[in-house]
Amino acid sequence: MHQLTLAEIARGLADKKFSSEELTKVLLARIAQLDPQLNSFISITEDLALQQAKAADARRANGENGALLGAPIAHKDLFCTQGIRTSCGSKMLDNFKAPYDATVVAKLAAAGAVTLGKTNMDEFAMGSANESSYYGAVKNPWNLEHVPGGSSGGSAAAVAARLLPAATGTDTGGSIRQPAALTNLTGLKPTYGRVSRWGMIAYASSLDQGGPLARTAEDCAILLQGMAGFDPQDSTSIDEPVPDYSASLNGSLQGLRIGVPKEYFGAGLDPRIAELIHNSVKELEKLGAVVKEISLPNMQHAIPAYYVIAPAEASSNLSRFDGVRFGYRCEDPKNLIDLYKRSRGEGFGPEVQRRIMVGAYALSAGYYDAYYLKAQKIRRLIKNDFMAAFNEVDIILGPTTPNPAWKLGAKNSDPVAAYLEDVYTITANLAGLPGLSMPAGFVDGLPVGVQLLAPYFQEGRLLNVAHQYQLNTDWHTRTPTGF
Repeated sequence: MHQLTLAEIARGLADKKFSSEELTKVLLARIAQLDPQLNSFISITEDLALQQAKAADARRANGENGALLGAPIAHKDLFCTQGIRTSCGSKMLDNFKAPYDATVVAKLAAAGAVTLGKTNMDEFAMGSANESSYYGAVKNPWNLEHVPGGSSGGSAAAVAARLLPAATGTDTGGSIRQPAALTNLTGLKPTYGRVSRWGMIAYASSLDQGGPLARTAEDCAILLQGMAGFDPQDSTSIDEPVPDYSASLNGSLQGLRIGVPKEYFGAGLDPRIAELIHNSVKELEKLGAVVKEISLPNMQHAIPAYYVIAPAEASSNLSRFDGVRFGYRCEDPKNLIDLYKRSRGEGFGPEVQRRIMVGAYALSAGYYDAYYLKAQKIRRLIKNDFMAAFNEVDIILGPTTPNPAWKLGAKNSDPVAAYLEDVYTITANLAGLPGLSMPAGFVDGLPVGVQLLAPYFQEGRLLNVAHQYQLNTDWHTRTPTGF
């Protein structure tokens, strides 16, 4: 049962081959047995899962049907879940139980999805390796000595290890697509505003976006269908009709115009990954796509712009964690200033502290114009590059990451080396575009992903291309040894 995709689970439940309760028990037992190797979960919600599974079976017995009804999933531990710890991977929120459900959690629960638990993540979603979590690093099921990527590394590792068929993640600079690439999954970052951010603990409010992680594009379509939609409680949510993503999967790729940016193939890219990307292009050409070289001239400025904007917004968002209202509070503070200083100093890990300091500096009176304002201008130039490119092509294709998964601890002493792993993903967040990573092969036994970007609200086009590619390749079907 653990090898079934979301789509296969939906068919199996509809045909009464098994019940949601049976499937849930199998997967909970598998998590208990295998997750100690991976550390992909922070909390396992066994009682809730069995209760939701029984309710889903009752709904099916009454004639109800639905792709997510009775399907087991997990949530990245920054989606608030009522009465359950929502830690954001941080000591700061280790004791926090959310008093309400995030919109994404509520929507998926209403669709009948069964929540098996909350997955591990980089602290406050800050990281590319899932090593900054207060609960310890997550291991990559393809090689337990390597990172699974971050910050949604717990969700990615759990799905890749077949502990469950799909999970939610969030993407601020590549945190769905990068771990998807490093663990052989399909991961989708929707258009900014497509999925509600209400109840999703914020890192950088103008960049964060929730989305699905699964093994196939078909499964991502099913999970996105349940997540997407306008939310009046979220001021950044966009009131745009949600299409039937599954219905668009089987469209022909004949005449599809694919742009490959020349800037993607510079010195920083592992040549073995470059070769796999070119192989993916050839596969799509066989399906009728037309490929042309394009240029994104301002891509070189993306990392410096992102690492000004994201920390600036983080320093503002994380100011609420002060030891006064909720979360961690230091022992025996001498006065209010001591309470603030020690609660934040003891509650936040080093990577979070580093980004708060960078952000506060960039927003300070003497440096706002020199750093933050300039970064926002570069952001606009990057968006303009994409708009010009999409006048010529329908999607943009390239690598998701410049390297395969690195060894645990390999980049801990050099944060900038880890930041550079986001070079291909962060532009989509700066511009607010939808992006998808799909499996494209292996280097030294470690997975590699190919990234697709599309114009605003064209998630269906990305899923269509990925699905057609997956019908003609088998990379996404490979399973890590031992899982």
